[in-house]
Order: sequence, then structure tokens, then C-alpha cells
Amino acid sequence: METWLNDKLNKVLPQSAIGQAIAYTLTLWPRLIRYIDQGRFNIDNNLIENSIRPVALGRKNYMFAGSQDAAQQAAIVYSLLATCKINSVEPFEWLSNTLSVISTYPADQLFKLLPGQK
Repeated sequence: METWLNDKLNKVLPQSAIGQAIAYTLTLWPRLIRYIDQGRFNIDNNLIENSIRPVALGRKNYMFAGSQDAAQQAAIVYSLLATCKINSVEPFEWLSNTLSVISTYPADQLFKLLPGQK
């Protein structure tokens, strides 16, 4: 691909969109092929993108929550669901168990009800 890019670079106008794209790609070429030399690098960052997508969606949704309090509550729910995921806790089961005891729990001990706490 690098050979093809170098060949095409000499055949297109440097200020054209394709000329700029080819020049940009060749400038970044050493970084683009780093995953070939370093086995620990992935060719893409899909795993990272997928892991932060709920955060990005939540941030956008908070703008339309209706009020500051509703956005705060939505953020809390997102945080609790993410904590379930991190601790490999099934959210529906955790929530079902927690709702049945939360009203009888001392306020200073509520942290013990968080997902993953024993």
C-alpha cells in the first residue's frame, strides 16, 4: 500500500483532496504500521470505542433528561450498572435483591449494597 500511495502521490495534484489525503497518510505511515512490528498493538481500537460508548451516549442523553435532578438520577443508574458490569454482577438480580432490603438498611451502611460488595 505504501508503494501504491507513493506512486499516486506523484500523479495527483498536491492541493487536491486526494493529494492531501495521500500526503497525510504517508506522513503517518510509521504510526499506521506500528501494529505490524509490535504484536501487542491492535490494528483498531474497537474494544476501547465500544467500552466508552455508553458514557458518550449517557453524556448526550443527560442534556435531555428534563431537569438537573433527573440527569443526576440517570447518572447514578448508569454508574450502578457499570459497577455491576465491572464486578460481573447480573444487574436485574442485584437490583431485585437490593430493593427488597434498602429501606431497612442503615444509611451509613448503604455502601455495602453496592454491586460486588460482600
